[in-house]
Amino acid sequence: MSVMVEAEFSNRGVKTRLLGFILMLLGVLDSLLTLRGGVPAYEFLMLIVLGAVVFAIGAVRGGQKSGEA
Repeated sequence: MSVMVEAEFSNRGVKTRLLGFILMLLGVLDSLLTLRGGVPAYEFLMLIVLGAVVFAIGAVRGGQKSGEA
């Protein structure tokens, strides 16, 4: 006996998660480039944290059901 479970995929929060991922990626790349230059730059850590927050907001939005209360 086979049981199929239907998965509901939502497109909510995809753009927000993508924006957060890009912000984190840019923050990591910028911080690595400044470290290679010999100058520690701590302001790029804020970009990584901001990207993580935006990504988390998108993940929460994607987990919510749309149209049902």
